[in-house]
Amino acid sequence: MTENGDDGDAPGGDALDGDALDEDLRVPSCERCPALVESRSRIVDGVGPADADLLFVGEGPGAQEDEKGEPFVGRSGDVLDDALRDAGLARADVRITNCVRCRPPDNRDPKKGELANCRGHLEGEIDRVDPELIVTLGKVPSEHLLDRSVAITSESGDVVDARIAGASRRVLLSVHPAATLYDRSQRDGFFETIARAGELSGVAGAESGGQSRLGEF
Repeated sequence: MTENGDDGDAPGGDALDGDALDEDLRVPSCERCPALVESRSRIVDGVGPADADLLFVGEGPGAQEDEKGEPFVGRSGDVLDDALRDAGLARADVRITNCVRCRPPDNRDPKKGELANCRGHLEGEIDRVDPELIVTLGKVPSEHLLDRSVAITSESGDVVDARIAGASRRVLLSVHPAATLYDRSQRDGFFETIARAGELSGVAGAESGGQSRLGEF
């Protein structure tokens, strides 16, 4: 796909906090990917605490996410919520975002050029949030952040170190929650991976409300 370099520059500069940080994590406009601009009804930014220790990264918004303006709603979001709940967590405890912030046509996977166009936004968010652990939900975000081929079914649950947004980051690989809807045999493994994410990040067992929160938009 041809890349357009106009608009939507990634966040940069010194670290911010409070309302300024919340605003800095948003992408108010971007026209880099014509197909996604045509397909979307809005830009779907990440939601959750701006200082979250645990960051989930999916591939991109689907139809319901595009409608509601929040990542991981609908059936996949329900599975993720259930797994978080089993791990003693809630959405308020974590941050959830995507590799691309606009819905691809017909809910297809984002193309390589689209992922590249949105990489600056994702890395800017990771840099600002500075989580203890990143969880990649599915093959697309896993390969995008690790820059290698990933056999997600067999590698789910693995923790790897990767240099992302200028720093060494711990990344926990996971299947997409939708995979548990198509193959029930993956449900237990997915729930175990989310429980491990809570433990590795130090979020599980911590009191909720100790982190600043972003509103939904």
